[in-house]
Amino acid sequence: MSSRLRLGKIDIEVVQKDIRNVHLSVHPPAGRVRIAAPAHMKLDTIRVFAISKLDWIKQQQAKLRKQDRETPRDYVDRESHYVWGKRYLLKVIEQDAAPRVELTPRTLRLHVRPGTDRQRRRIILEGWHRQQLHEAVPLLLAHWEPVLGVKVARYFVQHMKTKWGSCNSPRRTIRVNTELAKKPAQCLEYIIVHELVHLLEPSHNTRFVALMDRFMPDWRARRQLLNQLPVQHEEWDY
Repeated sequence: MSSRLRLGKIDIEVVQKDIRNVHLSVHPPAGRVRIAAPAHMKLDTIRVFAISKLDWIKQQQAKLRKQDRETPRDYVDRESHYVWGKRYLLKVIEQDAAPRVELTPRTLRLHVRPGTDRQRRRIILEGWHRQQLHEAVPLLLAHWEPVLGVKVARYFVQHMKTKWGSCNSPRRTIRVNTELAKKPAQCLEYIIVHELVHLLEPSHNTRFVALMDRFMPDWRARRQLLNQLPVQHEEWDY
């Protein structure tokens, strides 16, 4: 069941479903607020909870609205693109051969057939970024799963507009955002550990924080780095 709350100028989407705890989230780019609550919880109780978190909501919205946005990409020569946090200049090479992407110390070389349009160039490059994650994620899982004493049934790499990662605890699956291939490697590792810890503690309560402190003491610095980096320029769905 979905409904809405209004607290002054803040509009809150409320989704009630079969869960045990209340989850509050503030989503980029403009700070959309969402509360997921147990199906049996009264709307007045949810309102009281939202009021108690009002200062935090405003702080998160202010941070999101200040975050830099990448300029739209045209996928042309000498355009800046990022791989694992490092800036590369794009070099488009037209040739009558299968498309591919090649990384050199200074350039990201996009090999495409003559006449390939912007949309197709974007798809090819996004597919390459996805492959970078498919190579990196299994290595991180192999390291961190025995450290935390958990096992992921399956992981997914996909384009996500409002999250860097997610975890489905009952199914023991995790998802990571394709955009993480553009960020420093320590940011991906932070997201992997974050989602693995959710297999031990589904909510963001004090136990979750204690587990993060135990397994990755510098996780706050990594989170801050990730949140300070420019995010993709696009039209966001609500």
